[in-house]
Amino acid sequence: MKSTLVASLLAAAALTGCGIGSDDEAAEQEVEVPFSTAEWATDFSTNSVPLDEFVGGGPPKDGIPSIDVPKFVGVDEAEEFLDGSEPVAVVELEGEIRAYPLQILIWHEIVNDEIAGEPVAVTYCPLCNSTVAFRREVDGRPVEFGTTGMLRNSDLVMYDRATESWWQQITAEAVVGELTGTKLEVLPSQILAWDQFQRLHPGGRVLSRETGFDRNYGSNPYTGYDSDPDSQPFLLEGEADPSLPPKERVAAIQTGDGSAVVYPFSRLADEAPINDEIDGRLVAVFFDPNVASALDSSAISAGRDVGAAAVFERLAGARTLDFEAGPDQGTFRDVQTGSTWTMSGEATAGPLKGTQLEQVPHDDQFWFALAAFFDDADIRG
Repeated sequence: MKSTLVASLLAAAALTGCGIGSDDEAAEQEVEVPFSTAEWATDFSTNSVPLDEFVGGGPPKDGIPSIDVPKFVGVDEAEEFLDGSEPVAVVELEGEIRAYPLQILIWHEIVNDEIAGEPVAVTYCPLCNSTVAFRREVDGRPVEFGTTGMLRNSDLVMYDRATESWWQQITAEAVVGELTGTKLEVLPSQILAWDQFQRLHPGGRVLSRETGFDRNYGSNPYTGYDSDPDSQPFLLEGEADPSLPPKERVAAIQTGDGSAVVYPFSRLADEAPINDEIDGRLVAVFFDPNVASALDSSAISAGRDVGAAAVFERLAGARTLDFEAGPDQGTFRDVQTGSTWTMSGEATAGPLKGTQLEQVPHDDQFWFALAAFFDDADIRG
């Protein structure tokens, strides 16, 4: 359990064994790995980041078990174990909509799933509060992911079970091993309050508590972790970027290698919806303040409301839309037609009823995590 996180940093990595010989001799270079490799078949000589940036989080390899054979139930059955503003991660693919309750993800961090016949992984790092969904496919072949038990910049480090390469969750990129430099396709996802999900997607499927593991689902093993936005994150090397409080929640849209646009929740709570443009792409940022934190109370259902964001292209066909607050909490209205829109980007009333906005991949996460991986962060507002 991560409450037993190791606070000390491991020794720095060093390169040794490089000699000069004749033309017939090959110079050998051996990588000294600053942690035990006994259980790994990983090629640690291939990496894109220094090995001393990885820190043991407490649990060993697969000590936090991924869910590899997920089971799903309908909304009515899920109602028995989920409460109103409790957060669920939502992924839609080819018309199939699934919810992954954070009360389950917080204990497993990775779900290897298949949606509409496509291999998908849904991941959650509690320490960064980052939820990333991606197509778990490399060179046209599905891959399965597990937890390494290691952290980098306090973020989940995954491994694929084919090559045992190590992958950074926030960037969805392999950083150690045979597949170093390979990037996974990030899929649009969002966090919704449970009551929003069941109202907007009554036919959706919900990850079941029948995972094959005995865990205290519904409880939070990180009680109070986000209670102070200025507090230092676990196992973050050095000080967090001071531009925002370390644990200020932000909606982050990656715009390239090392660059991202972020919207602090403190701004969204006052100003959403926000009509904006990112690299020529017209976007709208929606915000629902009535979504609970999974990292606050000992019972996730009792967490304080912190909100959740969603990002969409503000185009309906050839028409550009500008949005304002709607008639009810968590709804929005476009100025051009007066149609009403939901947090899922669907028009439910007005001339554009039935229209679905295209979702822009984004992540709700803590500022310190975004800043640790993206040197060029454009903070809007």
